[in-house]
Amino acid sequence: MTHELKTGGDRGYLRIATEEAFATQEQIDAYLRMVKDGTADKGMVSLWGFYATSPSQRATHIMECLLDLDDLRIKHMDETGIDIAILSLTSPGVQPLPTDEAKGMVSRANDYLEAAVARHPTRYVGMTSIAPQDPEWSAKEIHRGAEMGFKGVMVNSHTQGEYLDDPKYDPIFKALEATGQPLYIHPQTPPDAMIDPMLEAGLDGAIFGFGVETGMHLLRLLTIGIFDRYPKLQIIVGHMGEALPYWLYRLDYMHQAGVKSKRYERMKPLKKTLADYMKSNVYVTTSGMAWEPAIKFAQSVLGEDRVMYAMDYPYQFVADEVRTHDLLDIPPETKKKLMQTNAERAFNLK
Repeated sequence: MTHELKTGGDRGYLRIATEEAFATQEQIDAYLRMVKDGTADKGMVSLWGFYATSPSQRATHIMECLLDLDDLRIKHMDETGIDIAILSLTSPGVQPLPTDEAKGMVSRANDYLEAAVARHPTRYVGMTSIAPQDPEWSAKEIHRGAEMGFKGVMVNSHTQGEYLDDPKYDPIFKALEATGQPLYIHPQTPPDAMIDPMLEAGLDGAIFGFGVETGMHLLRLLTIGIFDRYPKLQIIVGHMGEALPYWLYRLDYMHQAGVKSKRYERMKPLKKTLADYMKSNVYVTTSGMAWEPAIKFAQSVLGEDRVMYAMDYPYQFVADEVRTHDLLDIPPETKKKLMQTNAERAFNLK
């Protein structure tokens, strides 16, 4: 795979990368403080105790890239043919922090991102980050982000072990409905209540723990009936749907069996099957999964309108992964949906 990667649509489509991370120094400093003073959970100690302190080439490269929203990032986009990056504050955002500190920090991060988008308006699109610790405040920040021109809302899965299916988070969904914006559920390390067997095996992060925990978060929302309450809501998850497309047949079967048996108090009948909601209300991205069998499988299960490209910059910044997408054995019109037009629709870019 050696073809030159260029921006500008020379292959018949633009490349819109939909899960591209940045960080602020204030955010990283807060993580390091929490690791040092013992207030960080086990996942943060494992993840940011490494990335923010390790002298390894991978860690230092990722930190340099996360903190740059100008020359280095644009250079990397040009080198890999990425026309537009949809940017969001790196995981776990401000969700592990005390509420008041989190709100101030994420508001400043959103302002910082707005300024970067203004400097590079043809290359960047922003997503609003929130502090779910205060749902009402977060709802207002979603509205503010929409006024700033942001095109989606990012949440980094659980907030100190709590999930968005809790009714107290309903203001966030009301704001999403009012602004017509999608919610991107990005992974973070599992909470302390579930992390130990993964951590001891080195499986707590992107290798496994991220996907398991985030897939469960989406399933909690699906099974609680979030799309019956908000039928126009769109949720995006990365990493080829956090394995849910692969499991969808069994998920549907066992969910329906659970509803019929009345085994669980919270598992009530839904208007549609889980598969139907996945096909109408969920987008998945290819972040971290530049693998033709998985991409084609997700397209076959969810539909070609429901799968879109992501690089997962800077965590998986690999030029040949872009070429993998370019060389997929799928029709040209399907490839354009994957690389460009699905993202334009999901994020209302036109």
